[in-house]
Amino acid sequence: MRLRLKADGRIVELRDGQEFPVQPAVQAAQGEAGPLAVRDLRRRACLTQMEFAAKLGVPVETIRNWEQGKRAPRGPARALLAVIAHAPDMVFQALAKV
Repeated sequence: MRLRLKADGRIVELRDGQEFPVQPAVQAAQGEAGPLAVRDLRRRACLTQMEFAAKLGVPVETIRNWEQGKRAPRGPARALLAVIAHAPDMVFQALAKV
């Protein structure tokens, strides 16, 4: 599976030379990457907040703020969470090599 981040923040899957939108598997009531979605993604990956933050390369406070609804992921972080919702193992494997 090949994924591409578009300039407008959308993520598309490339198949046979065509682009297909990737829809996150989890959608929270507060939006695509609301606090419930971030918490659910982390829990589905069986990670603590500290482990999830380390894998994403962000401070643990960022994860806490997202999960508590104090802040919302924007831009690249929102796109990364959308990809994690679709293919978590692939994302974490790719991030481990960075």
